[in-house]
Amino acid sequence: MEQNIQNIELTYLTIADYPEFKESMIQAYHNMPESYWKEHHIKKLVTVFPEGQVVLKVNNQIAACALSIIVDYDNTLSVHSYREITGNYTFDTHTKKGNILYGIEVFVKPEFRGLRLGRRLYDYRKELCEKLNLKGIIFGGRIPNYHKYAAELTPKEYIRKVKDREIHDPVLNFQLANDFHPVKVLKGYLEGDEVSKENAVLLQWDNIYYEKPGKIGTTAKKIVRLGLVQWQMRPYKDVTELMQQAEYFIDALSSYKSDFALFPEFFNAPLMAEYNHLTEAESIRKLAEFTDQLVREFSNLSISYNINIITGSMPQLEGEMLHNVGYLCRRDGTIEKYEKLHVTPDEEKVWGMKGGNEIRTLNTDCGKIGVLICYDVEFPELSRLLADDGMDILFVPFLTDTQNGYSRVRYCAQARAIENECFVAIAGSVGNLPKVHNMDIQYAQSMVFTPCDFSFPTNGIKSEATPNTEMILISDVDIDLLRELHNYGAVKNLKDRRKDIFELRRVIYNRD
Repeated sequence: MEQNIQNIELTYLTIADYPEFKESMIQAYHNMPESYWKEHHIKKLVTVFPEGQVVLKVNNQIAACALSIIVDYDNTLSVHSYREITGNYTFDTHTKKGNILYGIEVFVKPEFRGLRLGRRLYDYRKELCEKLNLKGIIFGGRIPNYHKYAAELTPKEYIRKVKDREIHDPVLNFQLANDFHPVKVLKGYLEGDEVSKENAVLLQWDNIYYEKPGKIGTTAKKIVRLGLVQWQMRPYKDVTELMQQAEYFIDALSSYKSDFALFPEFFNAPLMAEYNHLTEAESIRKLAEFTDQLVREFSNLSISYNINIITGSMPQLEGEMLHNVGYLCRRDGTIEKYEKLHVTPDEEKVWGMKGGNEIRTLNTDCGKIGVLICYDVEFPELSRLLADDGMDILFVPFLTDTQNGYSRVRYCAQARAIENECFVAIAGSVGNLPKVHNMDIQYAQSMVFTPCDFSFPTNGIKSEATPNTEMILISDVDIDLLRELHNYGAVKNLKDRRKDIFELRRVIYNRD
């Protein structure tokens, strides 16, 4: 029947609505005319949890309704019946200390079916979960077509065939289409549900924004401001002058409330000019003597300017082994090292540099990050390992002399953002160092990349610096957009991997 719809309104159910509510529920369950909630039930629900009881009114009359309570998640995982989860229909199981929304009722009057009102009710429940910081929604879903297959299929087999589209079940198909997933079969769930053979499917929707309450307050940010330093290579008299320039950029980024300052790979190379009379291998080992001092000074700056600093990279000697390393200097004073795993042929041949052996995510007050130094970003396995460990932002300090070398870093970094559904920030150096062997020219354009989906720029570029110009680049990234992408994106690169035919594993390296 065609509907002349003038308005649709979602509002809280009140006890004054009860007479109309009762009539609407009787019509919705016309095969079970006695299956409706009594007035004292509704009075209890709207008293203890008014936000959980909503109706959709079409042309000012009740067309659909959803009733809910809050319970403890762990209790729902055990086998239970509808009578048990509602406390023998008293709703004494509702608790403000619970962490999951339990759906106890959804119905739509027959004359309003086909208007997707059920989806509106579920969208409200999802928004309520996010607002109340609940783990998600859970309920026992009926399987009304199961009676047709009960002689030949177990409930588990029936659910699998519904998921594979071999069997149509109006309730379960609707729940699956609304991002619910089966958790377990509940036998003897609803007394008198003959068409489901008293079976139900425990269905769950996960709130991707849920944060587990802790005793220590969390300061994790959702909108993160990235500050990238496109560093000009120029002569410096000494390490003090070099760090004065570094502090200038840190001060500027801090003034703009940046959460991170990213420096390029080998930004401290100008200090090698003093040792240009030595061989390249000897000169860079002299440069390595400054690394400990630079890290201490960066750490002090990160505290005083309240900004997390990613120090790009510097040479470091471990015994006789020369590595390319960098440090995350957190604004709380802690420091953590990362290593370049793949050194370039030139780094190995000219400097005698060796690759590191450890890759891991780094925890910050803005979530988990990863750092891959230059050439490492051209190996997609590394960023995938970091993504599997929960990385949201990948930082890539780089140093490239020619535009084709830069293009390798730039396009591989952008691919990493798409593959791993993360943000990627790259920062490099510009200019030239005529008095430093093997560091003659530099080419760079610092950029921030995003995945390519509706919530992001269509070309996957959040922001970009002017090529070959000394400057800072500041860009805000929204971590919540990544959560939505992981779960509701047009494609899901992380979730859709065929782990049944290939796998990626991490080898634990023992330095001893």
